[in-house]
Amino acid sequence: MNKDKRICIISGYYGNGKTEFALNYAISLAKQGIKTVLADLDFVNPYFRSREKEQLLNGYGVKLVSSNIKKLGSDLPAISGGVAGSLNDLSVRVVLDVGGDATGARVLSSHKDHLIEGQYDMFYVVNANRLENLTAEGVINNMKEIEKSARAKFTGLVNNTHLLRYTTVADILKGQTVCENVSKIVNLPIKYIAASEMIIGKQPKDLEGEILPINMLIREAWM
Repeated sequence: MNKDKRICIISGYYGNGKTEFALNYAISLAKQGIKTVLADLDFVNPYFRSREKEQLLNGYGVKLVSSNIKKLGSDLPAISGGVAGSLNDLSVRVVLDVGGDATGARVLSSHKDHLIEGQYDMFYVVNANRLENLTAEGVINNMKEIEKSARAKFTGLVNNTHLLRYTTVADILKGQTVCENVSKIVNLPIKYIAASEMIIGKQPKDLEGEILPINMLIREAWM
């Protein structure tokens, strides 16, 4: 994680767990004593948004930047000036939670001056239990659409294959196979394997990717 670039963009098709990963990733940075900002730039998905967890993030020392219109207007695509300010602040790590399709990723184009090749990471989050990500071809098609809209290139993959609290090691291995196939075709590394605490240690030790423990923060306990 410490080898990742200062600016890290998290994207992935709706339902892949992109926001859950972004929250846990940002909190993991903060736990290491790293000054961290999480910018919620997902204005497409009205559910499971990072901006709903501002108090939780503050408790870990993560600053949340979101829409500059609060309360009922927070879903409007009004980008806070704090995003650009954070991107300009070399003392902080910035995690951008971006909409997981071509429309949602378009917001990145407004920050293209900060997205200099080699100076940012952009991770595609894969849940191979979702129809759009069942195959390497499906993943790559989604990635290409997002890249074109965002005017930014992916630099790595995240295996976040899950069935919420019913996730098994078999699910993770299923996702790893899809990610490995994508990796071979597009020549991108598998950066992370997201796994709940109950599964960590049960998966094979030789899988590519750093294990990132995932706590379910965005969903209520009954979900």
